[in-house]
Amino acid sequence: MTSQRLAGRSLQTRLALAYAAGIYAAGVFVLVMVAVPLASIDAATSKDHPSSRVITETGPGIGLPQLLTGSAVALVLLVPLALALGWYVAGRFLQPLRAITATAKVISAGDLHRRLDLGEPTDELTELGHTLDDLFARLQASFDAQRHFVANASHELRTPLAGLRTLLEVALADPDADTGTLRAACQDALALGAHQERLVQALLALATSERGLTRRDTFDLAHVVEGVLASRRDLAAQAGLDLAVHLTPAVTAGDPGLIESLVANLVDNAVRHNHAGGHVEVTTRTSGTQAALTVTNSGPVIPGDQIQRLFQPFQRLAPERHGRRDGYGLGLAIVHAVTRAHHATLSTGARPEGGLSITVRFAPPSDPNRP
Repeated sequence: MTSQRLAGRSLQTRLALAYAAGIYAAGVFVLVMVAVPLASIDAATSKDHPSSRVITETGPGIGLPQLLTGSAVALVLLVPLALALGWYVAGRFLQPLRAITATAKVISAGDLHRRLDLGEPTDELTELGHTLDDLFARLQASFDAQRHFVANASHELRTPLAGLRTLLEVALADPDADTGTLRAACQDALALGAHQERLVQALLALATSERGLTRRDTFDLAHVVEGVLASRRDLAAQAGLDLAVHLTPAVTAGDPGLIESLVANLVDNAVRHNHAGGHVEVTTRTSGTQAALTVTNSGPVIPGDQIQRLFQPFQRLAPERHGRRDGYGLGLAIVHAVTRAHHATLSTGARPEGGLSITVRFAPPSDPNRP
């Protein structure tokens, strides 16, 4: 019962009791340090010089009994004084914390643009305020990105649905539609459905990558890349691309499924955003203690200030740069999410002659700081 009452008390009450206990303990300590020597001196004087009592009575001082009585009264009066002083000091120290709590409640209620903006003096509470401001800024960026992602995903899904509905309505509204016309409409509907299915799969891959690792196995990155390329060689040949592969053992640890998704999206991006007669080069190697994967491709010239934007969901190069609308703008976003999930490093460079060079470096399987 006592512990429950203590747990229910406010922080200011507990701090006030702590301060009061400290002040009271200091008073008792001072009294002991003063009264004990005086008592020893008085006892020795009374034993050796009994006549000194006469001198004591005629002097201006007070006797030991009076001193002890006065000290006891002072200790009793010190209790409320120590409590009042402790309450005041605790309140002053907790005032900035109350301001932080009140502002944090306003921010959590929906005003993510507001900040604590604690100024001087620089102390532990100010440092806490700066940390919370950074946290609120990251939360705001995360919520804004989520809203942007949902809006873009809704738009990407609505477009093929609207096309499918229009296709079916036109086919049904044609009174002269024959078997060939309806068959062609069904084939177009199937193509739109396949487009939607691929888009949903890409969205699921992105969501799975952003969720983080659920398993960690040790594997050779070269084997994963070899398996992915086995199903992409024909696609590169049909696009008129020269596919160069340089695979050396590169052992790392992580989720093989996510790594396979990363490799597949890097290769697909390199094949899709290329031109006839171009090339794609895939390399795995061990760089120091890290396993490295590099995918280099030819293609259109990409401005350096546009590279980071391409790793955000639903971001593509300008249509006039491609002349067609390929992909969903999710491939490099999935690569970025898988890289972060594995605490790997991602390096991207635009080639002066056109295209990209992307390198992902994974930590060794024995790294003690791996996730």
